[in-house]
Amino acid sequence: MTRRLRIAGAQLDLTVGDLSGNEEKILDAMQWAEGLSADVIVFPELAVCGYPPEDLVFKEGFIEANLLVIDRLARASGETVAVVGFVDRLPEPRPLDDAVARSLSNAAAVLAHGEVVDVYHKKLLPNYGVFDEARYFAEGTEDVVLHTIGGLECGVSICEDIWTDDGPPIVQADGGAGILLNINGSPFHIGKTHERIEMLTERARTCGAFVVYVNSVGGQDELVFDGGSMVIGPDGVLVHRSPQFVEDRFIVDIDATVADAVQLRTIPVSQRAARRGEIPPPKIAPELSQPHEVYEALCTGLAGYLSKNGFKEVVIGLSGGIDSALTAAIAVDALGSNAVRGVTMPTRYSSSGSVDDSVDLAERLGIEIDVVPIEDIFTGFLNALGPLFGDSAPNVAEENLQARIRGTILMAISNKFGGMVVATGNKSEMAVGYATLYGDMAGGFAVLKDVYKTMVYDLARWRNSVSYVIPISTIDKEPSAELREDQLDSDSLPTYDVLDDILSKYIERDMTASEIICSGCDPEIVRHIAGLVDRNEYKRRQAAPGVKISSKAFGKDRRLPITNRFRP
Repeated sequence: MTRRLRIAGAQLDLTVGDLSGNEEKILDAMQWAEGLSADVIVFPELAVCGYPPEDLVFKEGFIEANLLVIDRLARASGETVAVVGFVDRLPEPRPLDDAVARSLSNAAAVLAHGEVVDVYHKKLLPNYGVFDEARYFAEGTEDVVLHTIGGLECGVSICEDIWTDDGPPIVQADGGAGILLNINGSPFHIGKTHERIEMLTERARTCGAFVVYVNSVGGQDELVFDGGSMVIGPDGVLVHRSPQFVEDRFIVDIDATVADAVQLRTIPVSQRAARRGEIPPPKIAPELSQPHEVYEALCTGLAGYLSKNGFKEVVIGLSGGIDSALTAAIAVDALGSNAVRGVTMPTRYSSSGSVDDSVDLAERLGIEIDVVPIEDIFTGFLNALGPLFGDSAPNVAEENLQARIRGTILMAISNKFGGMVVATGNKSEMAVGYATLYGDMAGGFAVLKDVYKTMVYDLARWRNSVSYVIPISTIDKEPSAELREDQLDSDSLPTYDVLDDILSKYIERDMTASEIICSGCDPEIVRHIAGLVDRNEYKRRQAAPGVKISSKAFGKDRRLPITNRFRP
């Protein structure tokens, strides 16, 4: 026998610590689902407090406030069951191996008919990459139960629980669940979309159950949550997929088989008495191409960082190069042209083309641009330092002076008018230290921090395929910092295709220099690049945060000591 269950999902952009704002969004979606006679509505992981809350969970007032939100949401619940993520306080602290008592749980509340019917505690805690859940939460130890909603047995789980092939959803399905409700705070990185759908499809087929996967969306510090919520049938067929990088509410009717025999304890939750009207057919949002997906992630990350931290405008130094051009294009697409201000700051080494390309870019993007020559300032510095420098040959000291003058100008404009400076450096430069502390590294956010130079070109070409905004001369010119006469990036670095190949192996794949050499790369180049990466950890520690798009970004993903003499 089959029964029809009406399932709603709310893919929301939630803000860590904005308990009242998050509560308002959740309550609005609950009322929407109630109005459409949904049997259940599913929200993201830790929806009440936002994900990840990090050390906020050590504040007792924070935990108490989030529990009060759950109480209010419970009182507002009706016939539509709401599955809402929050931080729960366990009745008894559970000691860990390090003797630090952990009394909190990453939890999902099951709300209906004005009360908290049940609470599920996440059993599998990720503690890798950007995840530190074992630092904050205890693993759920309760027996797995099922929740009877609309006459069907449903299993509730949280994110990591479904990623292993013997996790709680498998137990729930084996025990009689025909529907698996999984709430998530799953951040984006390149390739994650395919990883998710392959895993979820396999889970649905293996379990012989519908999988309802609801994810967060929006930027949170360096993380971007891309949404892409899904409903997958027991045959592995995709029933619904929400679009990426935007909030979305969805509602679907599914016909699921009532279990012949239920092996697990069940908790009755809700059964609607009245029948309901028709709803629109489910939609399947198209998959985005990789450049499109990455570009949207960068826009989402920048927009989220600004709006959630109280900034309304950005200031960007425009050099005429591709990094600053792409950064400006992303900023305009994320924030609007009125919120972006460009500044070009030529010296004796700046080509006329660089200034012209910056002005051309600004006109195409419709942004304000200021030309602030810094030659007199640079000369003043050289004169002041002349007695100290003496007859020593010019080197990076004179080059970096220019970058630091530019950083000072940008920060002065930021202080005067309030816009946040966005740094324009890319991952290739950050990896090898091809950036100036307190110069071009200055800024509150670095949108390209996790984007290799080769991908910068790919993204620029993709953006121009949508509408031509980045001058072709900017894309075609030889990369140069223009800090000395006839300077090119290739004077100091291998070509970017060679560099980025080595960097991806050394950083993302954690290969040693010897292993990279054995893969066919030039030994001298590999040793040189590996040395640069190792020596410049101190710079990266002082860099602005930036959008994570790779499987291993600098920062939380890759944590190496600054003082480090290991050289295999």
